[in-house]
Amino acid sequence: MMNIESILSYVVWSPDPAVFSGFERLRWYSLLFALGFIISQQIMIYIYRKEAQDERLVDRLTIYMVIATIIGARLGHVLFYEPEKYLSNPIDILKVWEGGLASHGAAIAILFALYLYARKIPTQTYLWVVDRIVIVVAMVGAMIRIGNLMNSEIGGKPTGNDSGFVFARDAEEIMETLRIPVESVNAYKPDNRQEELTGNGIVPVNFEIKIEKGGYSESDLRTALETDVKYVLTRFKSSQKYLSEDPSSPLKMDLSDKGDYYLATVYTQGVVRHPTQIYEAISYFIIFLILYLTWNRYKSRLPDGLFLGFFLVSVFGMRFIWEFLKENQVEFEEGLTFNMGQALSIPLVIGGLVLMGLALKKGFKPEKN
Repeated sequence: MMNIESILSYVVWSPDPAVFSGFERLRWYSLLFALGFIISQQIMIYIYRKEAQDERLVDRLTIYMVIATIIGARLGHVLFYEPEKYLSNPIDILKVWEGGLASHGAAIAILFALYLYARKIPTQTYLWVVDRIVIVVAMVGAMIRIGNLMNSEIGGKPTGNDSGFVFARDAEEIMETLRIPVESVNAYKPDNRQEELTGNGIVPVNFEIKIEKGGYSESDLRTALETDVKYVLTRFKSSQKYLSEDPSSPLKMDLSDKGDYYLATVYTQGVVRHPTQIYEAISYFIIFLILYLTWNRYKSRLPDGLFLGFFLVSVFGMRFIWEFLKENQVEFEEGLTFNMGQALSIPLVIGGLVLMGLALKKGFKPEKN
């Protein structure tokens, strides 16, 4: 029977970011991003139908949303986090597949795009549209954070204890590029190294490396592994961040002949970190449920601006809190009291409080007969 210690114990996290192994173009992040918009479109059709709006307008609304989200999120990262890098080489701005999206930029772009949309729709005011769209934006935000988790990106700071995630995917990918003929690399949590746990957040991690026999003798292969794997575990920036291999000690490793291949088992240690992607995803999904259930009860009686205000306060308020547990995205944030994500969240939360105050002052609209 599972006890509380096993529930709270660490997880070695190293999923393949590709949905199907060997087909790198379809990634979990892209799938969840697209799926979020598809589900959102269906929810918005339902909302339009219930509030006697032309549901065909949702197609136009979706186009505005998709374009605004992609452009806004990309430009937000470029301008807020790494302006010197991208403005010195503007063509890199188009390389969205290399990563670099900012939710604050997406939020600003969406608000502007919805203004452009609403001014062409006489039956819908700007705040009416925004109040409905933030319902599904919260849900999409949750799905995007799960996509970040599947990419092993935007992780948290060390927990300082043995509960959390050890992100091992980067080390796996580097080991797959070694000069020896590596077939596969698998990081996992060992069952037979419990005595090494001290509660300080430095925990046992094993890497299994499957290697083609090729022209290597076992002794030559062992020498190559002891040199190259040690280099990967200690000299790469990502390994220094996520793992805790002692550079001064020999590599701990077993090498066995499995007939058709060699199997190397490397014994190292990892740094347990906060899975902040999960924290944020849960927060945003709860916000989505609150907004949707409240809309389902009041619908057209909602005072204009209430949902937008609540969304800004809750989403960016939670973002402000979770940033304390997240690793900074760029180096210039290291010396700041609040990182860029927190600094950008403050005015959005204040604006949300003002909107909520104005909306509640007006009160809920009377029911239509």
